[in-house]
Amino acid sequence: MTDYNPPIRDMSFVLNELLGFSSDIIDTETMEAVLDEAAKLASEVLAPLNWIGDEHGLKLADDHSVNMPPGFKDAYEQYRDGGWNAVPFEEEYGGQGLPWALAFGVQEMWQGANMAFGLCPLLNQGAVEAILSHGSDEMKAFYLPKLVSGEWTGTMNLTEPQSGSDLGLLKAKAERADDGHYKIFGQKIWITYGEHDFSDNIIHLVLARLPDAPDDVKGISLFIVPKYLEDGSRNDVKCVGLDHKLGIHASPTCVMQYGDEGGAKGYLVGEENQGLKYMFTMMNIARLSVGLQGVAVAERALQHAAAYASERVQGRSFDSGERVTIDQHADVRRMLMTAKALTEAGRAVTYDAAIAVDASNKGDAAAQAKVDLLTPIVKSWCTDIAQEVTYLAIQIHGGMGFIEETKVAQYYRDARILPIYEGTNGIQAADLAFRKTLRDGGAVTGAYIDALEQDLPADKGDVLKDYLEDLREASKILVERGAAGDLNGVGAMSTPYLKAFGLIAGGVMMARAGQIAKDKAGDPYYDEKLETCEFYLGNILPLAKAQIEIAVKGSLKL
Repeated sequence: MTDYNPPIRDMSFVLNELLGFSSDIIDTETMEAVLDEAAKLASEVLAPLNWIGDEHGLKLADDHSVNMPPGFKDAYEQYRDGGWNAVPFEEEYGGQGLPWALAFGVQEMWQGANMAFGLCPLLNQGAVEAILSHGSDEMKAFYLPKLVSGEWTGTMNLTEPQSGSDLGLLKAKAERADDGHYKIFGQKIWITYGEHDFSDNIIHLVLARLPDAPDDVKGISLFIVPKYLEDGSRNDVKCVGLDHKLGIHASPTCVMQYGDEGGAKGYLVGEENQGLKYMFTMMNIARLSVGLQGVAVAERALQHAAAYASERVQGRSFDSGERVTIDQHADVRRMLMTAKALTEAGRAVTYDAAIAVDASNKGDAAAQAKVDLLTPIVKSWCTDIAQEVTYLAIQIHGGMGFIEETKVAQYYRDARILPIYEGTNGIQAADLAFRKTLRDGGAVTGAYIDALEQDLPADKGDVLKDYLEDLREASKILVERGAAGDLNGVGAMSTPYLKAFGLIAGGVMMARAGQIAKDKAGDPYYDEKLETCEFYLGNILPLAKAQIEIAVKGSLKL
């Protein structure tokens, strides 16, 4: 069977037909040509390395270097030389200036083909955004051209052994030096691609605390700490350990040590003590990208399971009495349809957020509010989708799914990190409840629900309006609890509230998609799309009612 077929047809459908994406930068024909070229690299180069990287893993050498698995460095060179790293970035710094909506389709392919590989450009993307938004003109001119081209790569250094999500516990130190730079001391853990052999330099974005900084998160500053300095000398930073992980074995997750030999040379980004604010510039686009990873891994697991189910002969047909492939059995069909419907709904919600990113970059305040609201939903709901779809993919394989040689278990293991990193899904739920809903009394949440209610298919309108009204009522109750000072109550209802939000937003997208498909009946793609949309509305959307019930009533018991 083919290892991975990028779902270009569905990507194009979601962008062009469902979401009505248009751009003055690129036309539909050119956009599809870009997707076609990306698909070649993804399926022919990156996908075959996925299993190799998982089996080979990584090893830290005595000189603190990390050699990537066979084929990975060459694949990165093809990726870089093809200009793929530059797709969404500003032309001023060597980027192609293409829309994020297109970039998400391209990036879905990297993540679906080889998530361990795809993490390198994902982290680099966050570093570019941070420097672009908060760096000085000199920093931008020096670092961005090489980071945008992929000649250099970037990282985010936040976490420490005692400081995971609570950055107020951060202990890494920064000292002012006489020549205007800073000396950085401390240890950072879980640093994705903190060391590797892809690029000539690695630019670390590091959070650290100055001696006279305020306590807690108000006293955090952000620094650029390059692996190699301007004169080519090695900076005082090194990888001292590699984590042994459940999945993504080919992605180096590093323990980074700063300042063993007098201090790593660092350069302040923006102003002192503003690092937390700057960090969210890195984190927000990364969180959307992690949600995209969830969709991507789900897609690949679905393809793997569907191919197996179409070949594996077990049991007899109730109709003919003949032995049949397992995709003819109702329960296997249910699992395949669940995986397909969830994956396609997740793709629609994620791409909708990407389109809003493009609009927000042009100064559209309403679009920015939509991005802010959708970020925790996309990150959490779509990574939960990956858990369910990869679980189902193994289940469809039966006992063979538990055997590593069938390769389906890798998707399950790789996907398990997604609800954890870039802010756990519980933190995303708290973000939606406290920062995105309570902060403005539910105004932005209400506006988004109103937008979902527009242009509902006539035959689904009453049903969907009922779900949207339930979501409005849950939002109202959440705001009322916050106003009454019941913050524990808000926290308790946050996760089921987010789950309901994702399910309902996905339901609206699938209803709209189903209407488009119904109008084009007779084409195999649209007939299959309609079937998938109807399955979502009948078998998945009803779960939102239970989540709202839990949010409003069950959470009172916590």
